[in-house]
Amino acid sequence: MPLLLAAAAVLSLSACGASQARRDGATEAGRFFEESLVSGNFRVACALLAPESRDQLEEDEKKPCAQALASQDLPRGGGVRSVDVHGRQALLRLHGDTLFLSQFDEGWRVTAAGCAPEPGDTPYSCVLKGA
Repeated sequence: MPLLLAAAAVLSLSACGASQARRDGATEAGRFFEESLVSGNFRVACALLAPESRDQLEEDEKKPCAQALASQDLPRGGGVRSVDVHGRQALLRLHGDTLFLSQFDEGWRVTAAGCAPEPGDTPYSCVLKGA
């Protein structure tokens, strides 16, 4: 949870320095993740998860990623409302879902999904997240 608090604090800063290519990359990775969930292609969706998030999901559910992801109650996001990129972190707000992403050598990966803002000191509560 401290990681999500720190990420949310960083992402709340202006994304003015983020290039359009970085915003587009984060947006496309998040949309592809959501499309994979909608189509039931959980193996592809798992490949789009950050390693820590995938490992945490498998550990929590005691199942391989694709089976574990299929059993999650993740909302299905619609169109993109906004994307904020700061450094190697991104916050993608969709209609119906919010995703956190990080940029790895292989590209953008989802670190948390099924996120909703919470009142008080906890900015987001996420169904799926890394350790």
